[in-house]
Parts: sequence; structure tokens; C-alpha cells
Amino acid sequence: MFDKLLEVRQRAEEIKKKLDIILVQAKVEGGKIRVSATANKHITAIALDADFLKSADKDELEELIVTAINKVLQQADLAAEAEMQAATRNMMGDLGNVFGK
Repeated sequence: MFDKLLEVRQRAEEIKKKLDIILVQAKVEGGKIRVSATANKHITAIALDADFLKSADKDELEELIVTAINKVLQQADLAAEAEMQAATRNMMGDLGNVFGK
């Protein structure tokens, strides 16, 4: 049984590593502002359209960047939740084997 618990712990670490490579992206203003992140909520890139940047007002730009970041963090949450649900289903099946089900 201890071996199974160690295996579950190892799987949890694997999930965390997997979340580091799952990328999500959010766009606002028709893609003029794009933010990318991992499913572990690490922002990896922010891209701003050069023409939009020239014409944007500072307050508007800041607000849109915040909106894009919040959207990408939501996407990261959804991706992480999906991975955790899949892993939980797998772990529950393995625990059933430990207890003879």
C-alpha cells in the first residue's frame, strides 16, 4: 500500500510538470493584445500590436492588458482543472485496486 501512495505522489509531481508545458492564450481587442501562460499560471508572453500601441491611450492599454491577463489565468485554471480531474479519476481507479475493488 505504501508503494501505491508513493506512486500517487509521483503522479502528482508529474501533473505539475505537465501543467508547466500546457500553454493557454487569451486575446482582447480582436487579437491586438495577446497574453500566453502555462496551466500553472506562469505568464510566458505578452504581445501588443504595434499599430494599436501607437494609437492606444495609456489607461485603455493598461485596462486591456489586465483584462487579457485575467482571461489567460481563467484559461489556465480550466486547463489545470481538466488535468486534475483526469488524474483523480486515474488515481481513484488505482486506489480501488489497492483496496481490492
